Amino acid sequence: MTASTLCRTAAKSRIAAACAVAVAGTLLLTACGDQTDSGSAEAGAVSASKSGAPLFDKLPEKYRKSGVIKVGTNAEYAPMESVENGTIVGVDPDIAEALGKQLGVKFEFTSGSFDGLITALNTGRHDVAMSSITDNKQRQEGLDENGKKLGKGVDFVDYFLAGTAVYTKKGNPEGIGSIEDLCGRTAAVQRGTTYEEALKKQSNACTEGGKKAVKIQSFENDTEAQTRVKSGGAVAGVNDYPVAVDLARKAGDGKDFEVVGEQVDAGPFGIAVNKDNTELRDVLKEAVDAIIADGSYQKVLDKWGAATGAIDKAAVNGGK
Repeated sequence: MTASTLCRTAAKSRIAAACAVAVAGTLLLTACGDQTDSGSAEAGAVSASKSGAPLFDKLPEKYRKSGVIKVGTNAEYAPMESVENGTIVGVDPDIAEALGKQLGVKFEFTSGSFDGLITALNTGRHDVAMSSITDNKQRQEGLDENGKKLGKGVDFVDYFLAGTAVYTKKGNPEGIGSIEDLCGRTAAVQRGTTYEEALKKQSNACTEGGKKAVKIQSFENDTEAQTRVKSGGAVAGVNDYPVAVDLARKAGDGKDFEVVGEQVDAGPFGIAVNKDNTELRDVLKEAVDAIIADGSYQKVLDKWGAATGAIDKAAVNGGK
């Protein structure tokens, strides 16, 4: 998610895919401790007929045999990914479905906390992570916000472009015009996201300019941050631009929030892949380029009102 952890930093995000013969409706959720799983349990072996998918033969043998790529996500970032009637839906699941048709496999989504996605990926719980995760050098190299090494990092296959946006209660009662107006004010945000980092960066700019720091309230999930803004406990919230726009359009039938100012610090969302899994990373890049070329990528973005984030070509580790 952008200064939305992919995720929100992640993303959120805050790309899912059915195999060539699957349908999006199979992305069902089942309880699993404090996680939410998407997809039926009967993945099974890939039949010989699926080898007709254009990029099937380029997949690592593991995925050709299982017919499944396991995806970690945080399904709280509509329109990128969210839960509707027990199913994970959105831009990422639909893009992944299109990718699955190129690869001949099924992408099965599991929803958990955003700030745990990369750890879960590198410990083998997921094969990839897709959750509006902003591709940046910090995540590529496994560093914390202070530059301390936390792990080996991940590689990204970039597929979308988004920046950070500020949203307020409908009517903007505090007259917030941009992120710069948050000096000395209280702002709500999801913990572990790139937009939390954007708020910290802005807070430093405030103090360096002789103003008061931003009073940052960080929450485990974005729903809590939204609730704080709606209740008046924070004058604004910060999120990925497409997520903020969707929130303003839908929450309370469009009566709860509004986006103020322009998006800032636009950067790529990427599919996160373990650095040791270069074969999967490279074929995913080919698959993203393929769906851009055949038009299915643009259809997904148009469906969810996210066309402003379209890219012309996939990249590996394109984030700065």
